[in-house]
Amino acid sequence: MAKKKKRNLQWYKMDLHLHTPASADWQEPGVSYLDLLHKAEMQGLDIIAITDHNTVAGCAALQAEIEKLSLLEELGRIEAHEQRQLEEYRRIGNRILVLPGFEFTATLGFHVLAVFPTDTSIRKLEHLLIELNVPGDRLDEGATEVGATSDVLTAYRLIDEAGGLAIAAHANSSHGVALRGLDFGGQTRIAYTQDRHLHALEVTDLEKRGRRTTAWFFSGRKPEYPRRMHCIQGSDAHRRSRDPRDHNRLGWGDRVTEILLPECSFAAIRDVFLEDDFSRTRPYRPTEAPYDHVQAAREEGPSIVQAFHESMTMRGGRLHAILRDVVAMANTNGGTVYVGVKADPKALPVGVSDPEEAISTLKAEIQRKVQPPLDVDITTVESHGRPVLQLSVPMGDDLPYAIDGTTIYLRQEAETNVAVRDEIVALVKQTVESEPPEAAEPAEEADNQTGAVEPPRTGVQIVDTEERKGTAYHAMKDLRNGNTVRNVTRSSARKLWRYAITQHESNPVQAKKVQWNSENERLGLWKSSKRAGKVRYDLVQKMPNGELHVYYGVTEDGIDGAWRIFLEE
Repeated sequence: MAKKKKRNLQWYKMDLHLHTPASADWQEPGVSYLDLLHKAEMQGLDIIAITDHNTVAGCAALQAEIEKLSLLEELGRIEAHEQRQLEEYRRIGNRILVLPGFEFTATLGFHVLAVFPTDTSIRKLEHLLIELNVPGDRLDEGATEVGATSDVLTAYRLIDEAGGLAIAAHANSSHGVALRGLDFGGQTRIAYTQDRHLHALEVTDLEKRGRRTTAWFFSGRKPEYPRRMHCIQGSDAHRRSRDPRDHNRLGWGDRVTEILLPECSFAAIRDVFLEDDFSRTRPYRPTEAPYDHVQAAREEGPSIVQAFHESMTMRGGRLHAILRDVVAMANTNGGTVYVGVKADPKALPVGVSDPEEAISTLKAEIQRKVQPPLDVDITTVESHGRPVLQLSVPMGDDLPYAIDGTTIYLRQEAETNVAVRDEIVALVKQTVESEPPEAAEPAEEADNQTGAVEPPRTGVQIVDTEERKGTAYHAMKDLRNGNTVRNVTRSSARKLWRYAITQHESNPVQAKKVQWNSENERLGLWKSSKRAGKVRYDLVQKMPNGELHVYYGVTEDGIDGAWRIFLEE
């Protein structure tokens, strides 16, 4: 399929989470629908969605008012003040894209935004609400609770199949599917945030940076959450203007997302959420300098999903290094490669002197050297006023990918490495086998029955060692994906593997010297140290049979659940 060319792109201000008086918890009485549209215009919004609780009564009321005024005009019975109202509706309608939708309350109280094209009929949306088990006699209430409704995954699917956008509302906050501390299984949380029918996560911390943010958590770094999610923000406004007594009660357009589009249309918005270019949405900051997402990425540093290259010259192998990262990311979790900047956030970008020629060269080299064909989106972005190339690499669906048909690479932590035999076998199996998600649940239950805790999600474990002719050969388990690579020696090992083998051979774990956790005496800390800019932990788990499992080089990314006690310490 031909790739759409990105021309004449423009940033538009978008708020896809707005309530009206049709919601039962509306907080500002006496406000008309025209007042709300005027507020949206005053806030400089280009795109809005009306998303009342479990109802489209607000959308219907707005549509009915415009139709009534239009009919009066057609019959010649319209009064002067009504004519002015109709002209205002038309003027703002030409200025702002108004999308119909609703905020659905799914089973267990999770909220899901559903946003649709402008020509979607009210009857179709009401039919969808009934299909989601909202009682027909409660369709006009606008209540947050409407009884037993459909589950989250069913809501995502039905909204998507009906042609709408399914967005997890305030995902990291109250009634959000990604709120930490909720008492439901890990497999359920993964499904609720990684489902293919879910288009985006609405979050409340989009303007924050760092490793504790929701966008960072769902950036594809965590092996159990490999799908990178589009994250946006919305006002979730239940009033026209911000409450002067409580600034947390936002008004229309008080928390806005900017989206880069070729045209202001629903189809263009949907295309952004279906693509892997995560630079086309950003938080709108009216009083600050333009948001530099490249600089923000550099501050996070190289990782499993992003890499940086200052130049792409063939001399010195720099162009080949870019291709290696592209192939490695396609074989792993996907990701983004930046060209024209160092990873060091303090160094000014050198930029790319001729972006068009550089893009042409990269596309030609990827087409010539990467097999099977891989569709990498390459765009020019700015950082500190200098042009930088951004390569958006999708997670491949025809694994494994190779350079020149022979060399296969994988992304591990912030490094790209040549895949060894067992890893190549795992990639091939990943393509030809389709294991259902439910298969992981019985093993998880079995672990709980034996009192064991799930291993960390990063680092490596030495699961077996065999000595042959005086040389120790180890079986290394990658805790990110569960793959086991055998016949690894100290001399053939990669950095983390070599560290683990060196520790295993020269400084084996002694149970009496482990710092065991007082709350769970089966979990312990052997040592921690800072390497390559990250604190890495060597963790120990005492199994029910007394065997010690040692997890080397675990980073904060992979420490969840009961293991987090060591982070707090």
